[in-house]
Amino acid sequence: MKTIFLLAALVGLNIAAAQTPADGDAHKAKYLTTTQFKQEIFDYTTDSIWHFKGSRPCLIDFYATWCGPCKALAPVVEELAKEYDGVVDFYKIDTDKEPELAAVFGVRTIPMLLFIPTAGQPNVAQGALPKPMLKQYIDMILLGKKM
Repeated sequence: MKTIFLLAALVGLNIAAAQTPADGDAHKAKYLTTTQFKQEIFDYTTDSIWHFKGSRPCLIDFYATWCGPCKALAPVVEELAKEYDGVVDFYKIDTDKEPELAAVFGVRTIPMLLFIPTAGQPNVAQGALPKPMLKQYIDMILLGKKM
C-alpha cells in the first residue's frame, strides 16, 4: 500500500512539474481584459484615432475556450511567444469574457489575429493559420522585414 501511495505521489509531482514552465510566464502570451487593453494597447473610449500605447509590436489572439481551431492555434501562439520574446508581445483575448473588445474589432470568426505594429494601423488575419505563415506575417507586418 505504501508503494502505491508513494508512486501516486511521485506521478502527481511529475505532472505538476510538467504543467509549470521552468522559466515562469515570461515567454507566454498574456491574457488581456478590456481594462488592460485600454491601458496597454489602445483606449478606444477616449481616442477616436488609432494610437498604439505599446513599446513593442504585438499580436493579439482573439479566441474562445470552446473553439476547436482556437485550441489548435494556442500552442503555436505560445511557441511564437517564446521565439519572439523581447521583440514582439503576444496577448490573448477570450471573446466570451470580453465581448466589448470583440465587438469593437468586429470579431465574427475565431480565431482572429490582430497584428499591431508600433507605427501604423493594425492588420487582421482569421483562422488557425500555420506557424510558417504566422512567422512570415510577424516578420513582414510587425518587424518590417522584406521577404
